[in-house]
Amino acid sequence: MKNLLFLLIVIFIGACQSKKFESEVELPKLISDGMILQRDQPVKIWGKGIPGKNVRVSVAGSISSSKVEKDSTWIVTMPSNPAGGPHLLTVNQEEFDDVYFGDVWVAGGQSNMEWPLKSGVVGAEDEIKGANFDQIRFYKVPNSYSVVQQKDLSGGEWVKADSTTLADFSAIAWFFAKQNHLEKEVPVGIIESNWGGTPAEGWTPTQILAGMEDMSFSEEANEILAEPEKWERENLANEKRREMRDLLVHHPDSTTAAAVSSVGYNDSQWRKIQLPQNNPLEHIAWVRRDFNLSQKSELSLFLPDINEMAYIFINGVQIHHKDWGESMPEVKVNPELLFVGQNTLTIRVVNNWNNQPQVGTKGSMYFSQNGNKINLEGIWSYSNDLVEPQLPKVDRLNWKPGMMYNAMIHPLTNYGIRGVIWYQGESNAGRAEEYNEVFTTLIQSWRQAWDQGEFPFLYVQLANFMEPEDLQPESNWAALREAQRKALVLPNTGMAVAIDLGEAEDIHPRNKRDVGDRLWRLARNISFLDSIVSQGPILDSVEKAGSELRLFYSSVGSGLEINTGEEVIGFSLQNQDEQWQSFAGRIIEKDQIIIDLDSEFDPIELRYAWADNPKVNLYNSENLPAVPIRLKIR
Repeated sequence: MKNLLFLLIVIFIGACQSKKFESEVELPKLISDGMILQRDQPVKIWGKGIPGKNVRVSVAGSISSSKVEKDSTWIVTMPSNPAGGPHLLTVNQEEFDDVYFGDVWVAGGQSNMEWPLKSGVVGAEDEIKGANFDQIRFYKVPNSYSVVQQKDLSGGEWVKADSTTLADFSAIAWFFAKQNHLEKEVPVGIIESNWGGTPAEGWTPTQILAGMEDMSFSEEANEILAEPEKWERENLANEKRREMRDLLVHHPDSTTAAAVSSVGYNDSQWRKIQLPQNNPLEHIAWVRRDFNLSQKSELSLFLPDINEMAYIFINGVQIHHKDWGESMPEVKVNPELLFVGQNTLTIRVVNNWNNQPQVGTKGSMYFSQNGNKINLEGIWSYSNDLVEPQLPKVDRLNWKPGMMYNAMIHPLTNYGIRGVIWYQGESNAGRAEEYNEVFTTLIQSWRQAWDQGEFPFLYVQLANFMEPEDLQPESNWAALREAQRKALVLPNTGMAVAIDLGEAEDIHPRNKRDVGDRLWRLARNISFLDSIVSQGPILDSVEKAGSELRLFYSSVGSGLEINTGEEVIGFSLQNQDEQWQSFAGRIIEKDQIIIDLDSEFDPIELRYAWADNPKVNLYNSENLPAVPIRLKIR
C-alpha cells in the first residue's frame, strides 16, 4: 500500500512539473527543423511567450529552463555540445528534429558573396552533379530592410546541400563550407545574409553611424533616428512599388507575348535600333528582328551577352528564359518552330539594376544552321512602353544607414556562430577615405551585438576589374583595397586577396572556388589555430640604399616566387615632384626584393598593385598573391 501511495505521489509531481512547461511559445524562424547549432560553446534558444510562464529547452541530453519576462521575451542558454547529431530539440511542447551541432558561419556582403553556383561559376556543374552533403546546410535570409531593429527574419529555412538545392547556394560560401566540413569532419551551417549592390553603411547599426561625423551618410542616419515614422511610410510605399515592378517583370502576359513575338505582328509603331552599337532600351523592352531560312533544320542561337533578364521567342513560341545572374547558353531551336522563308526572333529584356537592358555585343549575335552563320547585328525594331507599361520607380532605401542591419543581421545576433565571411566594397568604391572607419565600425558593432567576443571576421579584398593599366595613381578601386587592408588592425580579422581572380569586363568573376579556398585558409589559421601560411606575401618595410630599394616581406612560406616573366612587376613609385613611374623588381632572398632606381628619381612612396586591374605576378610558395599595399619611404 505504501509503495502504491509513493508511486502515485511521484506520478502527481511529474504531472505537475510537466504542466509547468505546457505554455505556448513562439520561436524565431532560425530555430527550426534541420538547423545547425554552433558546437563547443553555450547556445542560446530564445523566443516569445506568456509573461511569467516557464520555458524548458532540451537537446542532446541537456535540459535548461527560464521564465518569460514581462515584455513576453525569454532566453535559455544551453551548455556547449561537441559536433554531432541528429538531435531532437524540445521547447516546451514544440519539437524540432534533425538538429546537428557543428560550425556556423554568416556569409555577408553584396553580389559577389550572393552569387550562386548556377550563375556560370567555374566548376559548378561538377559540384552540383550527384552532390549529397546531408550535414552541410544553408539558411538564405530573404532580402528585407527596416527603420527599426527587427526581432525576427522575414522568412527562410534550413536547406540541405544536394544536387537539387546546391545551384542556388552562394558559390563562395559553398566552397568554404565544403572545406570546413571535409577537413574538420563536422556539420556546417551557412547563414546567407547578403544583398547585391549594397554599401557597408546599410549593414551597420544606424545609432552608431549617426555618431560618426562628416560622413556621406551622417545626415541621413540622424534623420532616420529622428523621424522613424516618416521613413517607415517611405519604406512601405517603396515596397508597394517594388511589388508592382516585380509583378510586371516576372509575370509577362502569355497571350500578349505570343502575339508580339509572332511573325505577323504589326510593329510599324515601334522605333528602330542598331544593335549592338546603340542602347536606348529601358523598362520592359521588346526587340524584334526578322530573318530568312532556306530550310527547316536545327538552328542554334548564340547571344551570350544579354543584360539582365530575358524571355526569348521564335515565331511566337518561347524558346528560353534567362534569369538574373544566369549565363546565356547556346539555345537550340526545334525545327518544328521554323518556317522556310521569313521567321521572327523576339526578345523581352529587363534590367532591374539600372533600367538599362542590353542585347548583344559585336561578333556575338548570330544563328548557326548547318555550319552557316546568320548574322543578327544591324537594324532591329524596339519598344520601351508600347507593349507593356513603364516600370514604377523603386528607390534603393535598403542602402540607407542601418536599414539592412535592422532586418537581416540584428535578428541573427542571438544565434551562436563561429564567425563571418564577407565580400563587399564595390558599392563603396569612390568613398575609400571613409570606408576604413565604416568597415571597422561594422565589424566591431557586429561583435558587440553577438556578444561572443572577437569572433573571426574574414573578408575578401576587391578583385581586379576594368581595363588593365600599368600606372593608375588615382584608382578608386585600389584606394578601397587599401582601406580594406587597414581593417586588419582589428584582432581575429583576415583578408583574402583576389587581385588575380577578377575579370576586366565583369564585376562578378566566375572563379569563386579560389576565393572560398583562400577564405578557408584564413579560417584554418585564425579560427582553428592551424599552423599554416594563410596569406600572400606582405610588404613589411622598405629601405633605401643608394640607387636601390630593398623590400622586406613576411608570409612568404618557403620563399617569394613569380608566376610569369623574369622580374616582379606591379610596383609604382612617386618622387618629391609628385611624379609616378612604374618599376620592376628582382627577388634576391626568400623574403627580399630589390628595385633598381633611376639615378635622378628619388622616391618618397611605394605602391604595389595600385590600379583598378593591375598586372601582378608576385606570389609565395603557397601560390597566394602578394597583398596590394602602399608605404611611405623614409
